[in-house]
Amino acid sequence: MRNSIEFVVYGDYALFTDPLTKLGGEKLSYQVPTYQALKGVVESIYWKPTLIMYIDEVRIMKPIRMESKGIRPMDYGGGNTLANYTYLRDVSYQVRAHFEFNINRPDMAYDRNEHKHHNILKRSLQVGGRRDIFLGARECQAYVEPCVFGEGKGFYDDYGNIHLGSMLHGLNYPDETGRNQLEVRLWNPVMKDGIVQFIRPEQCTHIRTVADMQPKHFDPANVVSVDDLFAQLEGGNP
Repeated sequence: MRNSIEFVVYGDYALFTDPLTKLGGEKLSYQVPTYQALKGVVESIYWKPTLIMYIDEVRIMKPIRMESKGIRPMDYGGGNTLANYTYLRDVSYQVRAHFEFNINRPDMAYDRNEHKHHNILKRSLQVGGRRDIFLGARECQAYVEPCVFGEGKGFYDDYGNIHLGSMLHGLNYPDETGRNQLEVRLWNPVMKDGIVQFIRPEQCTHIRTVADMQPKHFDPANVVSVDDLFAQLEGGNP
């Protein structure tokens, strides 16, 4: 696909929290990554307000295993409380993603150089991303490397279909939708032979408004243009 990248992301733990488990202070991970979590991974590799990152599909490479831990998170009333977090253990995912220009950001029209953005994205992937990578939660440190999607042996190859039930797909932010509100999306994925193919955000039919929100303003004077950034990288600057 145009402007696409393929990579493997892996780590010791992952926590793609089911929102229903947050009510009592406990957290339980979904079995597979959410669209929003993988979008966050790609945005940690490279992000500009000019772009919207889209996740096309994910391949589950290792068996789905859970591990519970006793945690002492901070209590809103002060001090600490006790909770159990159930993480995914020893995870590895192949991901295919691509970017498109954000048409709801006309103020960033000057930054729409497709070729240079794609080259910087691929170069950023080669060095492990421009920001820290984590899988669903800050304590779940992860690492990314380029790969060929579908290459290698996956645990769920030829496994058949696994229906994953109702899951969080992601969040709609006002600067990506043109609507001045934050929305949450749900969907019902099916893992086929270890692969989850994501529908696009606008194809989700189960959407709920969370809160009113205004798009974040970016001062062009504070945003390094892709032309300048590309010139810095070509010149050997970080």
